[in-house]
Amino acid sequence: MAKLKEKKALMIIAERNFRDEELLEPKKILEDREIKVTIASTSLQDSRGMLGATVKPDILLSSVKVQDYDVIIFVGGSGASQYWNDPPAHSIAQKAVQKGKILCAICIAPVTLANAGVLSGKKATVFSSEISKLETKGATYTGKPVQVEGKIITGEGPQ
Repeated sequence: MAKLKEKKALMIIAERNFRDEELLEPKKILEDREIKVTIASTSLQDSRGMLGATVKPDILLSSVKVQDYDVIIFVGGSGASQYWNDPPAHSIAQKAVQKGKILCAICIAPVTLANAGVLSGKKATVFSSEISKLETKGATYTGKPVQVEGKIITGEGPQ
């Protein structure tokens, strides 16, 4: 497998009820390829996943510098809705697109990208309960488990 030393990924999780496997499985894959993973949230207190995992974020969302990362990943789970109308989260998504970074969102987290305006006119997928929220913001829902649109990758959720 290819090693990607010196690459950096930022994974953004909710303070509560992020989806455990949507954080932990991609994180392991990235780290196995020697990508440095930083976890961000709105608090540095332990965050708890929907299935019970506890994770201590490394950095506050408000301290994120998009230019420091190669990929930005918004992790899903019911708690991800805390970022749907969050200006700092929207700014991160917008800057990631402006700077040509890879931008990902899983489960219900693509709603954050849609509300940030970065999915307008693009194909995307999302957990089925939130399809209308993407379409309202101009995204075309594809129904695929994973949708790649340029450097934006959306996933519908745990399989």
